Amino acid sequence: MSLFHPLRDHRRKALAEVPFPSAWAAIIDRNVPYCRSLSTDERARLEGLVTVFIAEKHFEGCRGLKISDEIKVTVAAQACLLLLNLRHDFYERLESILVYPDGFVYESEEHGTDNIVAVAEVPVMGLSSSGGAVALSWPDTLDAARSPGDGKNVVFHEFAHQLDQLDDAMDGAPALSTPAQYREWARVLGAEYQRLQSETARGSPSLIGPYAATKPAEFFAVVTELFFEQPQALQQQHPGLYEEFRAYYRQDPAARSGESHD
Repeated sequence: MSLFHPLRDHRRKALAEVPFPSAWAAIIDRNVPYCRSLSTDERARLEGLVTVFIAEKHFEGCRGLKISDEIKVTVAAQACLLLLNLRHDFYERLESILVYPDGFVYESEEHGTDNIVAVAEVPVMGLSSSGGAVALSWPDTLDAARSPGDGKNVVFHEFAHQLDQLDDAMDGAPALSTPAQYREWARVLGAEYQRLQSETARGSPSLIGPYAATKPAEFFAVVTELFFEQPQALQQQHPGLYEEFRAYYRQDPAARSGESHD
């Protein structure tokens, strides 16, 4: 990550210090109730991140959708929640956020026998690309943002994929600080992933859910959703997993959710 660039950093600092528009603050209050659990200092830092994120990323409306401040701020606030305490470069590989007026499809190739390739259209709410773009369904984005606690959040999910790929591999292991941290991450998440696959094969219910068992990258993204949306349940049922995500994101949403901030 190119984390040090004097001119860029000066510009970002200046942007973050501009008074946050009251209309944008109202959008966060209305659409991202999760932010009510942030401390005053955390909220101020989040607003600075949102300002820089919106200045640097290109938002594009698809199928006639007109991009508004409500769309930009709602998406940015959730994306920047993941960055709140991370050492980061504002998702440096991400250039564009494509926003659709409803769900959309992408073409998935399946290679069968005799080299036959079948193309299937898969309906999705969001999609993260290694080519510098995230695509989101606006209704699903808004519904997820306004429903904290249900364990589902398309922005958390897709931007977790963006974090995952910053070390050049979308493999369920984001960029970590030390070899020891990588070893512990592999030990804990490897065991939890295998456990989930076994539970899924048996048809046993799981907090994490079967989609996370499809590949390690999806496991990381789904657990990120749960970490922020259902942190106490994740901590109770998967304490080792919760601790790894607490150490990575440098946040403790389980403790935060039990507090009240004005």
